[in-house]
Amino acid sequence: MTKVKRARSTSPPDGGWGWMIVAGCFLVTICTRAVTRCISVFFVEFQTYFAQDYAQTAWIHSIVDCVTMLCAPLGSVVSNHLSCQMGIMLGGLLASTGFILASFATSLKHLYLTLGVLTGLGFALCYSPAIAMVGKYFNRRKALAYGIAMSGSGIGTFILAPVVQLLIEQFSWRGALLILGGFVLNLCVCGALMRPITLKEDHTTPEQNQRRDFEQPSPYSPLTKKWLQTCPCRCLQEEYSFLLMSDFIVLAVSVLFMAYGCSPLFVYLVPYALSVGVSHQQAAFLMSILGVIDIIGNITFGWLTDRRCLKNYRYVCYLLAVGLDGLSYLCLPMLQSFPLLVPFSCTFGYFDGAYVTLIPVVTAEVVGTTTLSSALGVVYFLHAVPYLVSPPIAGWLVDTTGSYTAAFLLCGFSMIFSSVLLGFARLVKRMKETPLRFLAKESDPKLQLWTNGTVAYSVARELDQRDGESVATTVPGYSPI
Repeated sequence: MTKVKRARSTSPPDGGWGWMIVAGCFLVTICTRAVTRCISVFFVEFQTYFAQDYAQTAWIHSIVDCVTMLCAPLGSVVSNHLSCQMGIMLGGLLASTGFILASFATSLKHLYLTLGVLTGLGFALCYSPAIAMVGKYFNRRKALAYGIAMSGSGIGTFILAPVVQLLIEQFSWRGALLILGGFVLNLCVCGALMRPITLKEDHTTPEQNQRRDFEQPSPYSPLTKKWLQTCPCRCLQEEYSFLLMSDFIVLAVSVLFMAYGCSPLFVYLVPYALSVGVSHQQAAFLMSILGVIDIIGNITFGWLTDRRCLKNYRYVCYLLAVGLDGLSYLCLPMLQSFPLLVPFSCTFGYFDGAYVTLIPVVTAEVVGTTTLSSALGVVYFLHAVPYLVSPPIAGWLVDTTGSYTAAFLLCGFSMIFSSVLLGFARLVKRMKETPLRFLAKESDPKLQLWTNGTVAYSVARELDQRDGESVATTVPGYSPI
């Protein structure tokens, strides 16, 4: 009896086991991003127990976020060269060990190393590979899949924030950290769900890619293409060639300013609420509200941007969400009671969920699916330095000025600048593309035009119908009529 070998799926299935991948990524975001957010609930406990100021205590949250994002490329490397399953399971063990050791800390320095470095490294091995795996299983419903997966951050924050506060009251902060250490071990279960898939575009050889260079529009400049074809490091060529794309560079710079602005709120929302007379339970409830509205932002923006009317405007939706979060930051210093802070948590949480969902979607549109894991590793790596320095800088401003106003205004303007930068770059690109579109309408249909976003150029291709050969001809400068 002849055995029939079952072929792997070579295109994104947009369903099937993909929904289990979404469920696994959903749990990963709960165990990583939601747990990281809930570290802010420990802020006052750490500050009181170790008798330290705002800036020193804020380093704990900063180091967790920084190491998670700084080591994101390491998570991509492990996922690409070993397996996504192995990377996430290893990350779960490291993160759990960090929490357990942190429960025995005797100083802030111990917390920096255990809760900061070790736990952050574990989260890094889990986060970006899980997110990239969703992009490989979905194409048509990619934004919705990411919306559901990333909503784990909001749902986890909604549930864990009051639970962590209750654990601190019942078992002290040491017992709460020990319990969280057991909770994040569920990352090992999440890793087991990440069944690998090989996409059709992953089977193409370098020679086939080079032959296609003259058959499809290219996002790279001629100099970049020449470098890609002659680079001796094949691994670098395949995994990190997107670093030379102008669109990706602009996205990367904007991410730096966006990350600087978004991080301090999750550290200082609870302390700020306490400083204006809100009770401990109400302050923790603000984090829960932010979390549940974050869920709505994740799912609704994911669903809406998958609709035909908005599918081509995901980039615009992303920059609008970032900008509106920045505007809500500017209003925060004027809100000094629980009834006023609730609408702020709703607004910030909704648009935070929106742009968090769209980060991997926009990145995939810029670099494609094949290098998405590596690109997401770089994008999250760029979060590292802002996540590291922004909470301590905000804490220093609070200690120096005696209020949160300067810290919140700086964060708000940073996010607004990130949005304006993306909008300006897209406007410049559209203005450069307009003459090319005009020429395409007036020229021979065999003339194919493209632009790399910074240097406009055109190539005419004449196809020989007899022998299938193609000849590329450079067209000199033109002047539209």
